[in-house]
Amino acid sequence: MKKLSHTNSEGKANMVDVGYKPNQIRTAKAEGFISLSKETIRLINENQMKKGDVLTIAEIAGIQGAKRTSELIPLCHPLQLTKVEIKAVIEETGVLIKSLVRCVGQTGVEMEALNGVSIGLLTIYDMCKAVDKKMKIDNIKLVEKTKEDL
Repeated sequence: MKKLSHTNSEGKANMVDVGYKPNQIRTAKAEGFISLSKETIRLINENQMKKGDVLTIAEIAGIQGAKRTSELIPLCHPLQLTKVEIKAVIEETGVLIKSLVRCVGQTGVEMEALNGVSIGLLTIYDMCKAVDKKMKIDNIKLVEKTKEDL
């Protein structure tokens, strides 16, 4: 069984030392979905939600979420992100949010990609909660992660 990287020899929480690792181009993609009522989807499509343009605001919130991941998750390293792309797309039963996050660094950007999706979805929830009491956030997952040498 593999040893958890974020615990020390006594089993206590530990921020991993990545200082010895080489800088690489690190990329991660994630996605998640929020189920919405037909009426909510119609209101979003027609830009009739009282709080504003749901998809654009969710995308901007997702970018902010990715950028601030290390402030929210205690053992994440603060990273200099070179690219954050969040895309919210209306589908038949809700909104799918996809993220792509990239950096040049010594550790991956999976948590930033996942956090970007999560914050985007939570933003949609917040903006639509007055009209849709049955929303469901689901299936947040890492889709891909890569690293390539410089």
